[in-house]
Amino acid sequence: MNRYVIDAYAWIEYFDGTVSGKKAKEIIEDPQQEIHTQVITLSELASHFRRRGIPFDEAKKIIFSLSSIYPCTPEFAEGAGTFYADIKKERKHMSLADVFVLFTARQIQGKVITGDEDFRGLREVVMIK
Repeated sequence: MNRYVIDAYAWIEYFDGTVSGKKAKEIIEDPQQEIHTQVITLSELASHFRRRGIPFDEAKKIIFSLSSIYPCTPEFAEGAGTFYADIKKERKHMSLADVFVLFTARQIQGKVITGDEDFRGLREVVMIK
Protein backbone atom coordinates (compact mmCIF):
# COMPACT_ATOMS: atom_id res chain seq x y z
CA MET A 1 0.00 0.00 0.00
CA ASN A 2 1.27 3.45 -0.95
CA ARG A 3 0.37 6.71 0.78
CA TYR A 4 -0.68 9.72 -1.24
CA VAL A 5 -1.67 13.31 -0.49
CA ILE A 6 -3.99 14.71 -3.13
CA ASP A 7 -3.28 18.34 -3.99
CA ALA A 8 -6.05 20.79 -4.95
CA TYR A 9 -4.80 20.68 -8.55
CA ALA A 10 -5.37 16.92 -8.72
CA TRP A 11 -8.80 17.13 -7.10
CA ILE A 12 -9.89 19.83 -9.55
CA GLU A 13 -8.71 17.74 -12.51
CA TYR A 14 -10.44 14.70 -10.98
CA PHE A 15 -13.77 16.51 -10.75
CA ASP A 16 -13.37 18.06 -14.21
CA GLY A 17 -12.73 14.62 -15.72
CA THR A 18 -9.66 15.73 -17.67
CA VAL A 19 -6.86 13.47 -18.90
CA SER A 20 -4.83 14.49 -15.84
CA GLY A 21 -7.90 13.89 -13.70
CA LYS A 22 -8.17 10.33 -15.01
CA LYS A 23 -4.58 9.71 -13.92
CA ALA A 24 -5.45 11.04 -10.48
CA LYS A 25 -8.63 8.94 -10.43
CA GLU A 26 -6.64 5.72 -10.95
CA ILE A 27 -4.78 6.42 -7.72
CA ILE A 28 -7.58 8.03 -5.71
CA GLU A 29 -10.11 5.27 -6.36
CA ASP A 30 -7.68 2.37 -5.95
CA PRO A 31 -8.68 0.66 -2.68
CA GLN A 32 -5.11 -0.57 -2.28
CA GLN A 33 -3.87 3.01 -1.77
CA GLU A 34 -3.99 5.16 1.36
CA ILE A 35 -5.35 8.55 0.31
CA HIS A 36 -5.09 11.79 2.30
CA THR A 37 -6.22 15.36 1.74
CA GLN A 38 -4.58 18.16 3.72
CA VAL A 39 -7.25 20.21 5.52
CA ILE A 40 -5.98 23.43 3.89
CA THR A 41 -6.74 21.86 0.49
CA LEU A 42 -10.42 21.99 1.42
CA SER A 43 -10.11 25.78 1.66
CA GLU A 44 -8.47 25.94 -1.77
CA LEU A 45 -11.22 23.76 -3.25
CA ALA A 46 -14.05 25.66 -1.55
CA SER A 47 -12.65 28.86 -3.04
CA HIS A 48 -12.23 27.29 -6.48
CA PHE A 49 -15.79 25.96 -6.55
CA ARG A 50 -17.21 29.28 -5.27
CA ARG A 51 -15.37 31.27 -7.97
CA ARG A 52 -16.81 28.93 -10.61
CA GLY A 53 -20.32 29.22 -9.12
CA ILE A 54 -20.50 25.49 -8.39
CA PRO A 55 -21.76 24.14 -5.05
CA PHE A 56 -18.97 22.42 -3.12
CA ASP A 57 -21.10 20.13 -0.94
CA GLU A 58 -21.20 17.12 -3.29
CA ALA A 59 -17.50 17.31 -4.12
CA LYS A 60 -16.72 17.61 -0.41
CA LYS A 61 -18.70 14.44 0.32
CA ILE A 62 -16.75 12.60 -2.37
CA ILE A 63 -13.43 13.85 -0.99
CA PHE A 64 -14.42 12.73 2.51
CA SER A 65 -15.46 9.31 1.22
CA LEU A 66 -12.26 8.73 -0.76
CA SER A 67 -9.63 10.23 1.53
CA SER A 68 -8.69 10.91 5.10
CA ILE A 69 -8.46 14.57 6.03
CA TYR A 70 -5.03 15.36 7.45
CA PRO A 71 -5.38 17.94 10.25
CA CYS A 72 -3.30 20.97 11.07
CA THR A 73 -2.19 20.80 14.68
CA PRO A 74 -0.13 23.59 16.27
CA GLU A 75 2.96 21.36 16.03
CA PHE A 76 2.29 20.62 12.38
CA ALA A 77 1.76 24.33 11.63
CA GLU A 78 5.05 25.25 13.28
CA GLY A 79 6.92 22.52 11.40
CA ALA A 80 5.33 23.54 8.11
CA GLY A 81 6.26 27.17 8.76
CA THR A 82 9.88 26.28 9.35
CA PHE A 83 9.88 24.10 6.24
CA TYR A 84 8.26 26.96 4.28
CA ALA A 85 11.06 29.35 5.27
CA ASP A 86 13.64 26.83 4.08
CA ILE A 87 11.99 25.83 0.80
CA LYS A 88 11.28 29.45 -0.23
CA LYS A 89 15.04 29.90 -0.65
CA GLU A 90 14.91 27.52 -3.64
CA ARG A 91 11.29 27.71 -4.77
CA LYS A 92 10.18 31.34 -4.76
CA HIS A 93 6.68 30.65 -6.13
CA MET A 94 5.69 27.84 -3.78
CA SER A 95 2.66 28.85 -1.70
CA LEU A 96 2.12 28.13 1.97
CA ALA A 97 -0.80 25.85 1.03
CA ASP A 98 1.54 23.88 -1.27
CA VAL A 99 4.04 23.57 1.56
CA PHE A 100 1.31 22.22 3.86
CA VAL A 101 0.58 19.53 1.24
CA LEU A 102 4.26 18.69 0.74
CA PHE A 103 4.94 18.69 4.49
CA THR A 104 1.99 16.31 4.96
CA ALA A 105 3.51 13.92 2.43
CA ARG A 106 6.77 14.03 4.34
CA GLN A 107 5.00 13.39 7.64
CA ILE A 108 3.22 10.28 6.33
CA GLN A 109 6.16 9.18 4.15
CA GLY A 110 3.99 9.43 1.07
CA LYS A 111 3.78 11.16 -2.29
CA VAL A 112 1.90 14.25 -3.48
CA ILE A 113 -0.37 13.79 -6.48
CA THR A 114 -0.46 17.04 -8.46
CA GLY A 115 0.08 18.76 -11.78
CA ASP A 116 1.14 22.03 -10.18
CA GLU A 117 4.49 23.05 -11.69
CA ASP A 118 5.65 24.46 -8.37
CA PHE A 119 6.09 20.84 -7.23
CA ARG A 120 7.99 19.59 -10.28
CA GLY A 121 11.26 17.85 -9.52
CA LEU A 122 10.60 17.13 -5.85
CA ARG A 123 11.20 13.51 -4.82
CA GLU A 124 7.85 13.26 -2.99
CA VAL A 125 5.80 14.24 -6.04
CA VAL A 126 3.93 12.31 -8.72
CA MET A 127 3.04 14.66 -11.59
CA ILE A 128 -0.20 13.87 -13.42
CA LYS A 129 0.41 16.24 -16.32
